[in-house]
Amino acid sequence: MQASLSLDPSARVGVIDRRLFGSFVEHMGRCVYTGIFEPGHPAADDLGLRKDVLELTRELGVTLVRYPGGNFVSGSRWEDSVGPVSDRPTRLDLAWRSIEPNTFGLHEFMTWTARAGTEAMLAVNLGTRGIEAAAALVEYANHPGGSALSDLRRSHGAMDPYHIKLWCLGNEMDGPWQIGHKTADEYGRLAAESARAMRRVDPSIELVACGSSHRTMPTFGSWEATVLDHTYDDIDYLSLHSYYEELAGDRASFLGSAVGMGAFIDEVVATADHVKARKRSAKTIRLSFDEWNVWYQARFPGEAALDWEHAPRLIEDEYSVVDAVVVGSLLMTLIDHADRVAIACQAQLANVIAPIRSEPGGPSWRQSTFHPFAHTARLAAGHALVADPVSPTLPTEAHGDVPCVAAAATYDDDTGALALFLVNRSLDSSVTLDVDLRSMPGLQVGEHLLLCDDDPEATNTAARPDRVIPGAGGGRVIDGRLTLLLPAVSWSALRLCAAQP
Repeated sequence: MQASLSLDPSARVGVIDRRLFGSFVEHMGRCVYTGIFEPGHPAADDLGLRKDVLELTRELGVTLVRYPGGNFVSGSRWEDSVGPVSDRPTRLDLAWRSIEPNTFGLHEFMTWTARAGTEAMLAVNLGTRGIEAAAALVEYANHPGGSALSDLRRSHGAMDPYHIKLWCLGNEMDGPWQIGHKTADEYGRLAAESARAMRRVDPSIELVACGSSHRTMPTFGSWEATVLDHTYDDIDYLSLHSYYEELAGDRASFLGSAVGMGAFIDEVVATADHVKARKRSAKTIRLSFDEWNVWYQARFPGEAALDWEHAPRLIEDEYSVVDAVVVGSLLMTLIDHADRVAIACQAQLANVIAPIRSEPGGPSWRQSTFHPFAHTARLAAGHALVADPVSPTLPTEAHGDVPCVAAAATYDDDTGALALFLVNRSLDSSVTLDVDLRSMPGLQVGEHLLLCDDDPEATNTAARPDRVIPGAGGGRVIDGRLTLLLPAVSWSALRLCAAQP
């Protein structure tokens, strides 16, 4: 099959916000305990943080980490997570039917983010709590001193404020599974009042209101419109959550998941802009896609089937080459919507549907999905460009006909480098792609990474941690045209730069 793509550095979508490359740490399963935190592990540091996982987090290129949930936050008390560890209570976590000892809390997380080189994104509990607790947490975390809660933080050893900039106003409050689930009117009013109180403590913070937990939610669209009607003047971002999986052997639809993600983003943008027009506002709401990933939810029996235990092995999906190609395409869709999507968090970081796996007392390793995230975070910079290939299409049950070849591109004015990301969704056919680069004379391929395999089910394990890794691709620019062969079910990342004299 043949496809073509023309790129022009002046055809720009938007600036790449580095917060697109965020992750998510929730008190769920083994994400925290024996994931990022394991006192007594051979690689543990002075606080019990796993240095091997920290090193992989830095390699992954994570810029932002959302914490502490997720469903967990809607039943949590932030006060339980601060102060001397010996004084912290053990609680029942009703979200995931787990025993929560609170030995890892806010102080440990903020130290972890500093050592990982990431920004913190904190969620407040608007499920079982509300305005007072949310404002109190901002005071504890961000106020310099001289008040009861800021001085309490200082007495706990954090003399300087944490300066947490980004805050989530609850989590998935549209979901009946959520502790403290609310109607759109109930949540919208609570979110607006909480936002105002939190900003009275720290006017510099940025706030994210809950959008829909998935595009298929029965309240989707009406939820966004109602919540924004209450909160439009008080928030900066609206959230989206979505997970993708292969159902009933329908691999073609699974490989086309990014088409559904793109439609979801476009529909939320349309709803937000409708509210903007109705309010005659000059403000534009941007989006925070702060939970996304491949998750085989059909394999999960639900939290009601879980026993009460500490750090159970929970939804530790093992990812294949196919999963990595889908993750690569989802990242490309976020880049393609850089004009409106400012923040994104792949859920989660360690063990729980994660790019990083670890064993208690044992090794850590990269899942197949680690690689497209790490290289996209490393290469994507500057402005997202319009990248719309002319491509054959493939029929899918879930999305109709989808392009066989998907593309995303960024151009960095400072370095003159072009980053190009490509997916071939075909199950069995390679595609020859012609890329017209004549508007950017002098570019040559500096790096081409290609992730594919004769066995699309191949995975990485503790025993074989490098079974799935990107290899070197080919391709040269001749007379301003780049020709590439894209294997079936593959993801590619290229960096093109000026040829060295």
